[in-house]
Amino acid sequence: MALNIDNSNFDTLVTGDKLVVIDFWAQWCGPCRALTPVIEEVAAEYEGKAVIGKCDTDANNEIAMQFGVRNIPMLVFLKNGEVKDVHVGLIKKPDLVAKIESLL
Repeated sequence: MALNIDNSNFDTLVTGDKLVVIDFWAQWCGPCRALTPVIEEVAAEYEGKAVIGKCDTDANNEIAMQFGVRNIPMLVFLKNGEVKDVHVGLIKKPDLVAKIESLL
């Protein structure tokens, strides 16, 4: 299951040495809801290898602003606290897996 990323756990998560994938989303966003099953599957498959989480942009404005989120869904890939890649819009599972594998 994808981790809920919010203000209470954000700093701890992004400073670790594991790959962190943050799915910026909102309840009202249709494409975000379409991406949720893919994020959940990938989170289960990469448990222990990477941190896959979702950050509600409406509830966590500060985090979304920090990454310049203007369109959602937006995936941010972090490693050692640094942004390694960004993807805006829907992504197919094989493409997401390939991106994660390239950053592990």
